[in-house]
This record gives sequence, C-alpha cells and structure tokens, in this order.
Amino acid sequence: METMTARSQGENRIGEDHARELWVSLASLLRSYTAAYGLHGSRQATVELGDAMIRVRCGERWLELERKADRLVGQMQDGRRFHLRWSEDGDLWTETGVGLPMDLQAEEWSRELVA
Repeated sequence: METMTARSQGENRIGEDHARELWVSLASLLRSYTAAYGLHGSRQATVELGDAMIRVRCGERWLELERKADRLVGQMQDGRRFHLRWSEDGDLWTETGVGLPMDLQAEEWSRELVA
C-alpha cells in the first residue's frame, strides 16, 4: 500500500539513532505548541512519549502516533489514519509524496487538538 516515490523520499533511509532523535523532537514540539495554544483558553493537552508511541490528548480530542523505524502511523479521534515517513532533514512525507517540515506538522496537529 506504500505509494511514496523513491525520489520524494530521498531513498536514503535514516538510521535508528536519527529516527529516535527526530521522534523525541516531535514530542517536544507537540508539547510546546499545545501549551502555546492552551494559553489563551481553558484547554490543556497532555503529551505522553514512549519509545514507539506518542499520545496527545486534549479533552475529547486525541492524536496517536506510532513509530516504526523512519515511518509513522497516526490516528486521530475522528478515525483519520495516515502514514508518514521522515526524510534526513526532518521533513515528514505523506504517502502521496507531499512533504512538510516537522515543526509545521506538529503545529497543525496542535492547533487542531487544542484550538
């Protein structure tokens, strides 16, 4: 079911150490952005980080991310599921070959969960 092109993904798969560092960075970004969005309202999110799972919860809304090497599988409370892959520079790429910097993706998820 993988439809990502080798060119859009750089074909240079990142190593486990690199993926782990990006994973921790993603959790940190989610903590920062959800906290920032929560400053102007009554909603606060919790972010749980594990070796292979990040869970973000804010009231009834939630996001779960599972890491499998350089790939992420995500799901949101509304049933949306998605598959992403990291590039060497930390961008997250979709199955359709669309890339987004990790910080912008974390900000988008945070806004959707908290705002």
